[in-house]
Amino acid sequence: MFDTLSDRLAATFKNLRGKGRLSEADIDATARDIRIALLEADVALPVVRAFIKQVKERATGAEVSQALNPAQQVIKIVNEELVGILGGETRRLRFAKSGPTVIMLAGLQGAGKTTLAGKLGRWLKGQGHAPLLVACDLQRPNAVNQLSVVAERAGVGIYAPEPGNGVGDPVKVAQDSIEYAKTKQYDVVIVDTAGRLGIDQELMQQAADIRDAVKPDEVLFVVDAMIGQDAVNTAEAFRDGVGFDGVVLSKLDGDARGGAALSIAHVTGRQIMFASNGEKLDDFDAFHPDRMASRILGMGDMLSLIEKAEQTFSQAEAEKMAAKLQSAKGGKDFTLDDFLAQMEQVRKMGSISKLLGMLPGMGQIKDQINNIDERDVDRTAAIIKSMTPKERAEPTIINGSRRARIAKGSGVEVSAVKNLVERFFEARKMMSRMAQGGGMPGMPGIPGMGGGPGRQKKQQKQAKGKRKSGNPMKRKAEEQAARERREQAAQGGGAAGGAFGLPGGQQGGKDFELPDEFKKFMG
Repeated sequence: MFDTLSDRLAATFKNLRGKGRLSEADIDATARDIRIALLEADVALPVVRAFIKQVKERATGAEVSQALNPAQQVIKIVNEELVGILGGETRRLRFAKSGPTVIMLAGLQGAGKTTLAGKLGRWLKGQGHAPLLVACDLQRPNAVNQLSVVAERAGVGIYAPEPGNGVGDPVKVAQDSIEYAKTKQYDVVIVDTAGRLGIDQELMQQAADIRDAVKPDEVLFVVDAMIGQDAVNTAEAFRDGVGFDGVVLSKLDGDARGGAALSIAHVTGRQIMFASNGEKLDDFDAFHPDRMASRILGMGDMLSLIEKAEQTFSQAEAEKMAAKLQSAKGGKDFTLDDFLAQMEQVRKMGSISKLLGMLPGMGQIKDQINNIDERDVDRTAAIIKSMTPKERAEPTIINGSRRARIAKGSGVEVSAVKNLVERFFEARKMMSRMAQGGGMPGMPGIPGMGGGPGRQKKQQKQAKGKRKSGNPMKRKAEEQAARERREQAAQGGGAAGGAFGLPGGQQGGKDFELPDEFKKFMG
């Protein structure tokens, strides 16, 4: 959703690289580019004005003029101001001190309230709660049936005493659900209310009546992030007519420009608490303004990636795999069974494209990431599962006739089996090297892992052994080449790191080349 905005901001900051100090004209030009980028992203005009004013005031102050790297300081200011308009600190749910916590969902029809009720229920269940979904949308055809199906898929309770389709009193259902939750020992009640295609008095009155009947601990306004500026207008109408405590953004994975997300917290004064970014029930999480700002600026979201990994991976299994890779056999204890297990664990974390998108700098190769075929993981798993236990433990025994049998069993070409085995050997070699502190080619070893210090000493020793040429002409040529490299780096055109973690000379990822080691894994 924020791809276009990210690209525009990246291009803006690229113009600042290599400047020892920023003039007033530089700051004005940067502010103008950021203003255009935000307006093109459909951010509300009052929000854009407030944002640009803050950025300009801070950029012309001492924190930039006295900074060692003014360009990075401006990026830091933009990041902090983005966090501010997105709501500042992460807002957590308030739970009732006694009795079930009541959460009421409100919003227009089509915003995704019913599906989101299931996602929120599943998320709360994962946090150790016992949620109950309550069907109070008794007007939309089959809304009650839809909520029942969603609740079953989410593995949470459902209270739906009325058939819906225009039959039943939603206020009474909401009231009765509280006693039902107490009887069945549910500690969170999620009330799914009816919506309309637009704001009207009947909608507001029904939402207000349910609110007065159940006295919810949280009223969450569900808004479709793809409807742009109208999302802000609708949110203001609900805030004034019914009132709400927090915002939930649905359909954040869409291709709209994302202005609603950047505007709604600032305009309504209510923070975004959750975001839904996919169709699956697991595509839902708490909204962190600082992490979203980092994504927009192309800096990745490592904290969310680490949290996903911690929820998915077993610490004991991770230590077991690390021990195999660090073994004296050079990682040969790491088998295809281990490779398959690791692959399936990563798959549980979600879409491969989304995971790669959380890594810093990956925004510049998003076209390649978006073209990744998620089915390749399934094909790889099918090939490995078509092997015998001995073949998985000792892939070196897989000859031509074995490859043909495996290919037939997994429904792929023989060449696919051959490529998988070759890629596995390369992956095992690289992972073993990284685990032992060798790192990737051209990269340092991983701190805290075996082999690092010894390798560093060896590299230092080799570096010390390098002497300048005794030939004056040759030495002069070497010094000139080194001077040109330094100048090129200072201008952002050489090997110097860009603002977003990639070499400065690369524009939009067009010239970006993955290391050979990664190319082998990408097929």
